[in-house]
Amino acid sequence: MISPQTALHDPVFRAYLLIVPVSLAFGGMILGFIHWGLNKELGPIWKTYRSWLVMAPIGLLVICAGRVPVIVGVTVLSIFGFKEFARSSGLYRDWWMTGAVYAGVIAVGVASLMSHPQREESGAGWYGFFMAVPVFAIALILLIPILRNRAGGELQKMSLSIVGFIYIGWMFGHLGFLANATNAYGFLCYVIFATELNDVSAFTFGRLFGRHPLRSEISPRKTWEGALGALAVSMVLPWLLRFSFPFFGTKQLIFTGLIVGIGGQLGDLSISVIKRDIGTKDMGAAIPGHGGILDRIDSLIYVAPLFMHMVTYYYGVR
Repeated sequence: MISPQTALHDPVFRAYLLIVPVSLAFGGMILGFIHWGLNKELGPIWKTYRSWLVMAPIGLLVICAGRVPVIVGVTVLSIFGFKEFARSSGLYRDWWMTGAVYAGVIAVGVASLMSHPQREESGAGWYGFFMAVPVFAIALILLIPILRNRAGGELQKMSLSIVGFIYIGWMFGHLGFLANATNAYGFLCYVIFATELNDVSAFTFGRLFGRHPLRSEISPRKTWEGALGALAVSMVLPWLLRFSFPFFGTKQLIFTGLIVGIGGQLGDLSISVIKRDIGTKDMGAAIPGHGGILDRIDSLIYVAPLFMHMVTYYYGVR
């Protein structure tokens, strides 16, 4: 189990303490080359890069702090991410619906923190309850119009609430549940690092070689060249960082590359669909150069559950 006492003695976590700052330094050099060497305008990307200089150490510090801070941190990010979604979509005006979603998000965090009541070990996470939370949360959301005796306009509110809870509260909540794994340092550090590197690679390859729009009506700046370049990087990375999960076989390494390389970009595009439909560029302005919290965690929303269930299928999350 991860804790402050074990973090600095764990070889995987210590490796990422070196990998992350080296990667940030290397990324800064690449941006400098693109900007000054190739004379390509990067727009607000330097502000994004400076934000990463702050966010990356905070992420490592939270993981170092232990299992409970990771789960609580993911839950808090989910709450604020949903708050941005609710404000942008207009759902925030309905406190009954938003309150139900907040309750569901908190329940996901509680399920990640709790141990199974019929098991002796503590701090293992209650997997069955975690998987069942969507049933109770959706049932509560559907119950609200009945309790209020309303029918007009309720379908849109229920739909937004269910999408917000499943997408932001439950799918992203899988990242917190990974803190219960025996190999939590390897899983958490790899998933976060690889997903963000996938985003950076898509941007870099897109700027250097991008010619063909990936989905012009959803995200005009994303290109096929950027997407394929990011996928190539993500397919190679599990082999380069295999120390993160030394027990993975070839099949699991390939799946890991596909999950990050494809899932990360699907998460980004899914949020872009929502933003386009409601007519906003960013979900918020909490992070300079990134937009809101939801704009920053969107790629992990696909990657975290797909990766966790792949690991659970082959090895069990423990």
